[in-house]
Amino acid sequence: MTPLAERIRPTDFDEVVGQEHILGENGALRKIASSPVLPNMIFYGPSGTGKTTVANIIAKNASMTLKKLNATIAQTKDIKEVLAETGTLFGNEGLLLFIDEIQYLNKRQQQTLLEFIEDGRITLIASTTENPYFYVYKAILSRSTVFEFKPLSSSDVSRAVNRGLKILNEENNLSKTIDDEAVKVLSVASGGDVRAAVNALELAYHISDKKIDEESAKSVLKRNYMSFDRDGDNHYELLSALQKSIRGSDENAAVFYLAKLLEGGDIISPCRRLLVIASEDVGLAYPMAASIVKGLVDSALHLGLPEARLPLAEAAILLATAPKSNSAYKAIAAAMEDVRLGYGQDMPSRLKNNHCFGEGDKKDEYLYPHNYKNAWVPQQYLPDDLKDRKYYEFGDNKTERVALEYRNNIRSKAKK
Repeated sequence: MTPLAERIRPTDFDEVVGQEHILGENGALRKIASSPVLPNMIFYGPSGTGKTTVANIIAKNASMTLKKLNATIAQTKDIKEVLAETGTLFGNEGLLLFIDEIQYLNKRQQQTLLEFIEDGRITLIASTTENPYFYVYKAILSRSTVFEFKPLSSSDVSRAVNRGLKILNEENNLSKTIDDEAVKVLSVASGGDVRAAVNALELAYHISDKKIDEESAKSVLKRNYMSFDRDGDNHYELLSALQKSIRGSDENAAVFYLAKLLEGGDIISPCRRLLVIASEDVGLAYPMAASIVKGLVDSALHLGLPEARLPLAEAAILLATAPKSNSAYKAIAAAMEDVRLGYGQDMPSRLKNNHCFGEGDKKDEYLYPHNYKNAWVPQQYLPDDLKDRKYYEFGDNKTERVALEYRNNIRSKAKK
């Protein structure tokens, strides 16, 4: 049987939930859809937010032959078969080609569309859950208008759930009801995916008697339906949110985003990101953080999920509440930029492996710091063209201030 999500798919813009920014009364996409000439369009956003539905509505209202391809299974011959129809009676008015998940077409496959897009034989509407600026061929992207479909709120999804219940009752000649809490469970757990919410509703409907209660709703939800594609944008956005929350010293947000990653079954990515944060964002303000986080990460990997959540939560909270410094990050970034630009090709000869330890009398002889008071003696270490370069600036925190005081102290004593 066709899933409920397909059976209740909206047939006009008024039935579509959410996306008011593009489908509202003055929304750009709604106005474009009613214009006599359609541009090529790319719909970008999470699953279940209405991309395919809107494409179907536009196609229905256009006097063009509609062809659909699902890029997850489409082959080059499938694309060529569609393109061949542009020269037939069916293509006289132009073809509207809808490609779902266009990111799965390789560059060569996408290139085959260009000529037909250029001369207007094909009007392209493509959908993707990935950032089109990374995954769609640039020539196609430059000839298309990109519309972002945003995640739906739980109230948006609730409207679809209630509409789905009405359809189910009409189909089955019944009058079942649903608790407000059950609607909330289905709407929130869907993660903004209408398809997931209404399909879960259908399961709850058939296992319930007269009323779908909260327990019935929960029983059909093994876990939050939110997408946890580890190669997708959402995954990297969660990792970014984790790092930015820790950098901003918000331990509550840090734990929340860590929980979302772990709930998706991912342990490796948060472990790696926490190790990076320890050096990039906490850094020299609390150097021991790197060692402590390494120990906690090792513990998490040894334990595995679900127990791994404990040491990883400890690491996230430790980093979020620790003092912050990115001085080491900025120093190495600046130094690497000079290396890329070709500076410092020849190091001072005193640093090369052709001098013996000792004070010496020669100008270029290496001076062994341990032979001097406080283990420091003035001498040039950087190449001549970089001798005045300063990569590291001491951070404004207790640890680095103490280090700066020590450095200044030994240098001032050496001058006396």
